[in-house]
Amino acid sequence: MIHDIAVIGAGMAGASIAAELAAHARVLLLEAEDAPGRHATGRSAAFWEECYGGPGIVPLTRASGAYLAQHGFLTPRGALYVGRAEDRAAMDAFRQSYAGTGVTIERLAPEALGTRVPHIRPQWSEALHQPACADIDVAGLHQHYLAQARRAGVGTVTRARVAELRREGGVWTIATVRGETFRAARIVNAAGAWADEIARLAGVRPIGITPLRRTVAVLRVDPPAPADLPLVIDVNGGFYFKPDAGRLWLSPHDEVPSEPCDAAPEELDVALAIDRFQAVTDWRIAALEHRWAGLRSFAPDRLPVYGPDPAEPSFVWFAGQGGFGIQTAPAAARLARQIVLGEGADAMTAGIDPAPYAPVRFAPAHDVQSG
Repeated sequence: MIHDIAVIGAGMAGASIAAELAAHARVLLLEAEDAPGRHATGRSAAFWEECYGGPGIVPLTRASGAYLAQHGFLTPRGALYVGRAEDRAAMDAFRQSYAGTGVTIERLAPEALGTRVPHIRPQWSEALHQPACADIDVAGLHQHYLAQARRAGVGTVTRARVAELRREGGVWTIATVRGETFRAARIVNAAGAWADEIARLAGVRPIGITPLRRTVAVLRVDPPAPADLPLVIDVNGGFYFKPDAGRLWLSPHDEVPSEPCDAAPEELDVALAIDRFQAVTDWRIAALEHRWAGLRSFAPDRLPVYGPDPAEPSFVWFAGQGGFGIQTAPAAARLARQIVLGEGADAMTAGIDPAPYAPVRFAPAHDVQSG
């Protein structure tokens, strides 16, 4: 059987675009691991925050919000960007960078900050409030898309790590390390940290998508973290933390270049996270209960890459979604479907300009096919 489209990678990116395409094409979903979502999708910090990823990501995040809320995947949380008195200029610049995007950012009085964030040290007196921030049910959203794809007839094959990609006679032949062979007219590269590796196998010029390791530590604190604690983010990018069942999820906001792999936390990064946390609060850490790391993969300009490769249009990029791939999944997948199928925008994507995300921005002029 020749499928219309083979999607490589069944994390959030692959599951969502497969679900979007399935009503319009015969779609095959290939996953290298034993089950979908083992890597970045299964290790998300699980929040929807309109500022996360920068102003260039805001249209995708905001366009996704209504879908996520409608289907019950969001729980209100709120976010606070915090700093010291010397960070006031950085606070102002941060707020100004979102002017005109529709994002609500409110300055919080110093006395209100101590009420919102117990145990914060007095030198951390500056705060910006982003009220729309919410927790995301990541597992629920991922299963939603996998189920939607399955109902529409998408076949999902696990343990299907790609070993070879060949295009002959207008058809891609996909060979896996287990010796299975699949055929499809087009490929969608939703392989996350492995996106450039898949491109090389296909004979397509890599974009330079770089996996960066991010560490999270789960702390038991005394007293327990209140359930209504907002997501707290250092305006200078040094840490963030949020509550979970009385614990705190804490990250040093690290971005360590990595090979594509099953990422594991480094002790130094965990220690760095705890040191930064103790510099901003006097909360007593009763125990370090758990730690993990995941890979967030970025294109060189830190914007995602959606659309056909300019030199090989049958090879479609859906990658480089950094740490914002979960919160932008609905709009990103819908936009990518519209690009792949040549459709116009709908109510969800009407406010999104696809041009900043097109692969052609990385292509040498001689690689761009005309017409």
